[in-house]
Amino acid sequence: MKKTYILMVLFMLCAFLVNAQNITVSAPSNVAVGENFRISYTVNTQDIDDFRAGNIPSGLEVIAGPYTSKQSSYQFVNGHTSSSSSITYTYTLYAEKAGTYTLSAAHARINGRQVASHAVRIVVSGSGRRGNGAPRMHDEDVSPSNASGRITGNDLFVRVTANKKRVHEQEPILLTYKVYTLVDLTSLDGKMPDLTGFHTQEVPLPQQKSYHIERLNGRNYRCVTWSQYVMFPQMTGKLSIPSITFKGIVVQQNRSVDPFEAFFNGGSGYVEVKRNIVAPGLDIVVDPLPNKPADFSGGVGRFTISAQLNHTTVKEGNPITLRVVVGGIGNLKLVKQPVVEFPKNFEKYDPKVTDKTKLTTNGIEGNMIFDYLVVPRNRGQYTIPAVSLVYYDTASNTYKTIKTQPITVNVEKGDGNSSSVSDYSDEQNTDIRPIKEGKASYMDENNLYYGSMGYWLAVVLLIGVFVALVVIFRKRAVDNADIVKTKGKRANKVATKRLKKANRLMLAGNQNEFYDEVLRALWGYVSDRMNMSVEKLSRENISDTLIGRGITQATIDKFINALDECEFERYAPGDAAGNMNKTYDSAIMAIMDI
Repeated sequence: MKKTYILMVLFMLCAFLVNAQNITVSAPSNVAVGENFRISYTVNTQDIDDFRAGNIPSGLEVIAGPYTSKQSSYQFVNGHTSSSSSITYTYTLYAEKAGTYTLSAAHARINGRQVASHAVRIVVSGSGRRGNGAPRMHDEDVSPSNASGRITGNDLFVRVTANKKRVHEQEPILLTYKVYTLVDLTSLDGKMPDLTGFHTQEVPLPQQKSYHIERLNGRNYRCVTWSQYVMFPQMTGKLSIPSITFKGIVVQQNRSVDPFEAFFNGGSGYVEVKRNIVAPGLDIVVDPLPNKPADFSGGVGRFTISAQLNHTTVKEGNPITLRVVVGGIGNLKLVKQPVVEFPKNFEKYDPKVTDKTKLTTNGIEGNMIFDYLVVPRNRGQYTIPAVSLVYYDTASNTYKTIKTQPITVNVEKGDGNSSSVSDYSDEQNTDIRPIKEGKASYMDENNLYYGSMGYWLAVVLLIGVFVALVVIFRKRAVDNADIVKTKGKRANKVATKRLKKANRLMLAGNQNEFYDEVLRALWGYVSDRMNMSVEKLSRENISDTLIGRGITQATIDKFINALDECEFERYAPGDAAGNMNKTYDSAIMAIMDI
């Protein structure tokens, strides 16, 4: 009877331990396309030899993790002490497309025994949620135990405004994208796509963004003007500006991390979560310009025009320059070149155009300068008539004609030495070289390089070099196509690079970063050698694979011991510098032996 009682107690104790040391899973059952969500695996013991999450099916993407957090508790009841501990592995996933996905069971090795969780079924629906009164934003259900709270469309969004929503053709529009946030937004990326029917230019803004406080809907937001565009509509009717998806990164507090553990063990109390923020589109109504005059310049805005001659008295055959300046604000770069009616005895050339404009939030401001080079051929008094410009004034919604003053030119008798414009250094194109003067030198056709022995030797040498390069590059292409062989070749190079970085961290006394880098070097080396991802590696399959490749057991044991020693020495007391030197030497010897 006594033996039976003892066996029953032992059986119940074993059943309790088996039940106590299992894996529980926490994950949402339904999410929307474009959302980030979390899945957490909790093991109620910290004596874990190995942990592997379930396979992530195609359609879900791991964007962060695993983040590890540990919890421990102690109780004193009636003089008796009890304790419990657990460890949680958290992954952040992104739902790429709709469907029903099953995540296979996670596995862990606890005291030499394998335990597993149950599989997880997640349904991804075809549309994201929307915050009330704010632009649409893909967000996630965040458990309060894992983060600081759910971020909604009211906490982070982008507003789009246009200074005008009804304009005339070619009339500039200022489009502004402003970010409003109540959370810690560390990164944002999104650009205007190519628009149909608009000539678009981006207004230069400072690269370093400065937030200011702005009150909206009764809440104070940190606000910043993210981007601005000046758009000139080229078509009439209802034109659409499409929505833009901004990709941002938000830093959130991870409450599942013990603050004491984060402080003493180098753990992080914060996680980075990717966010897709959709700024809404806008519709712009573009009215056609009224009946255009025959001499309409295409200018829309407010403009001025002036003309100036560099010399009003000149000798026949000498050049003069008429400068016409069109200034103001509007679509200056799209204004047609002013037409100047020069006297018949003036030889004229194509004008030189100088752009002195700048893009502002009001449109394009500045001046377009047109320099007309002319040469009067006969003496006399001539009048250059007024130069006119017809544009559409957006202030009065009417066509206006502006003119310069006529300019009188006195052409005097020349000295006969200026009958050509070939000497105009700064004022004319110099594509044609002057005629060469003096004696010319000739070459004997029998001494030409073409057809000589040296020429043919050079041709044969070049052909040989070409063939050699073809063979070399073809061999390199074949080698690069063999991924396993390529990764194996670069394993030593990558491991050496990481160990050099670890050596610098050791000399700088950065203990935690040193051990992390050594572990990355060891795991990365066997990952490249064995053509297996780091997530699938374990001490068991490393040993089996290396034995299959002819590596001795002693060498394998030395490599496994190097891994164990690195993990042990990280938290070992004593001389930190001595521990790091010992670990560094073990890692180098393990890799060299393999």
